[in-house]
Amino acid sequence: MTPSHATHAPAPAAADVSAAARLGHAMAEQLAATLSTRQETIALSVMCLLSGGHLLLEDVPGVGKTTLARALARVVGARVTRVQFMPDMLPSDLTGVSVWDPQSRAFTFHPGPLFSDMVLADEINRANPKTQSALLEAMGEHRVSVDGTTYDLPDPYFVMATQNPVEMEGTYPLPEAQLDRFMVRTSLGYPDARDEQAMLVGTSGADPVTRVRPVCELADVRAFRALASRVHVSDEVAAYALSILEATRRDPEVRLGASPRAGLALVAISRTHALLDERTAVFPEDVRTLAPAVLAHRLVLRDAVPGTPQAEQQRTVLARLMSRVSAPGSRRR
Repeated sequence: MTPSHATHAPAPAAADVSAAARLGHAMAEQLAATLSTRQETIALSVMCLLSGGHLLLEDVPGVGKTTLARALARVVGARVTRVQFMPDMLPSDLTGVSVWDPQSRAFTFHPGPLFSDMVLADEINRANPKTQSALLEAMGEHRVSVDGTTYDLPDPYFVMATQNPVEMEGTYPLPEAQLDRFMVRTSLGYPDARDEQAMLVGTSGADPVTRVRPVCELADVRAFRALASRVHVSDEVAAYALSILEATRRDPEVRLGASPRAGLALVAISRTHALLDERTAVFPEDVRTLAPAVLAHRLVLRDAVPGTPQAEQQRTVLARLMSRVSAPGSRRR
């Protein structure tokens, strides 16, 4: 946490702000032009990537979770590795292994699929908890430790995980520590009738990802993140975000509320949201708009409502808590 007496970085220049906003919008427009996915989901995915977070896509099979993840990697020209999670996977299947080389009479490390710019963890909750936990260090610290040696991961490093709803057969609920590493959880839902009809009459077997055009490079993503970190967050806005976090920790329906990491994630993506709106300051509206996608999946509820999906219960509880937290007045700077 930054001390209150710390010196603020200079505000981004207007030209840099405009260029950053154009970049983010170009990414979203390219995805929207080629995928039958809701605009809200595309926007959240782009903001998560630009904010330095990790993305969890939760939905029923067959709605395009994997396609969106692959398209997002293509739009920034990133190397992407897809891992199909299975119940019999081992942690070393992700991190890699050290193999004895008889010629050099030494162990040689063979990197696993985690060593990529982007990792698509497909159906992550079909793997056992031990394998799921192998992602913790990679997602939290951007490094992997194998046999006492630590290896750095690329920068930027982005994990996009898809999971089926936890109510489905053959799934292992992600542990709280794992969920807390995901900045955003969102879902795709079914496409609207017009988009789905266009899919049905389109060329059978065509991969929409091949039509996605790269609009930037990873260096541009790094530059965007550096610029977004300079977007101003006032004490007033920070206090509002903290009030929401504290509300989740005090509510009797919530066994485990949002963590300090959740607060940092909420502020980071709020900065990105402001920058895409060509602003150099975060407003309470940014925090309020993004809180459901950032906080809901981190709440551990005391009691489950039979017949109601867990994600829906979490969103309902969070919406009720947020309705009780008054937002400060916002003024454009």
